[in-house]
Amino acid sequence: MSIMSERFATQEHERDPSDNVKVHYRKMMNKRMLWLGVIFLIICGSVVLDFTMGPSGLSLDKLLTTLFQPELVDAGSRVIVWDIRLPYALMAVVVGMSLGLAGAEMQTILNNPLASPFTLGLSNAASFGAALAIVLGIGIPGIPDQWFISANAFLFALLSALLLDGITRWTRVPTSGVVLFGIAMVFTFNALVSMMQFIATEDTLQGLVFWTMGSLTRATWVKLGVMAGAFAVIMVISWMSSWKLTALRLGEDRAISFGIDVKRLRLGSLLRISILTALAVAFVGPIAFIGLVAPHIARMMFGEDHRFYLPASALIGALVLSLASIASKNLIPGVIIPVGIVTSLVGVPFFLSMILRHKGNI
Repeated sequence: MSIMSERFATQEHERDPSDNVKVHYRKMMNKRMLWLGVIFLIICGSVVLDFTMGPSGLSLDKLLTTLFQPELVDAGSRVIVWDIRLPYALMAVVVGMSLGLAGAEMQTILNNPLASPFTLGLSNAASFGAALAIVLGIGIPGIPDQWFISANAFLFALLSALLLDGITRWTRVPTSGVVLFGIAMVFTFNALVSMMQFIATEDTLQGLVFWTMGSLTRATWVKLGVMAGAFAVIMVISWMSSWKLTALRLGEDRAISFGIDVKRLRLGSLLRISILTALAVAFVGPIAFIGLVAPHIARMMFGEDHRFYLPASALIGALVLSLASIASKNLIPGVIIPVGIVTSLVGVPFFLSMILRHKGNI
């Protein structure tokens, strides 16, 4: 027995150290895949709760019957499930994924833990575009009425992203300067929106104020399809750039030494961020802090490997917004609170904690 033990010990000692590294790496990958699966299952549970909970409560049996055998239920239940609950719940998931992914890429390319699409003025620019359409009727000619406000919001968010990139390229400021330019754009567009509110009539003012609160009640199947299609395409493109983004987290000089065109990488990321943010804000209005909270949670769980960090940020963003959707329907009985209010109430304490945690790096 002792001879066998000695032989086994000798074999363990002579084993290639790279084998232990491979085993550890495989366990880490399996653990991360497991966590992604767990988050996905929790999202599914949250979507089911979003279906069943609300002013018009639905039992799980009635929900399943309406989904799979709609001819067996009354017309009112079909409208509630198929035209209201289902697009709202799925839009919360898709918008949450889009904002989570956009926030993750924004924090990576700017190397700033407080960066997000909404702290750089993209949301405020979209709000100003919507304000022009609502108050003054100024927008893109030839756009149908149901798309008029959304198209204007999308255009201004996209133009603000391109303006931000152009200014930073022209001035050649570091990434910290990009954040400062973004904050300046936030105050500029907030002032312009306030001016629109001041000159608005009573009816248009009410519509503008409600739009700026951010609400999933604007969701339709067409908007959901556009949002989901854009996210699917951009998610694939972002994931294909995951190793470059991971290298960028090691430092700009290190990334350049790997042969990465950092300027082109940042421009591509900014375009993806602007498209996702512009569509999200155009379809449901400004919903703050999802792009800030989700990446931080994903980074704590998955680290800086963007192969997992990007999809994890998207999934966590979907989960946070889905839970916020549930809360918006049940905080006050019989009243659906705009989901943007709920995310802001949750996000402000988290934002302050991030400032205190990273005060030496801001």
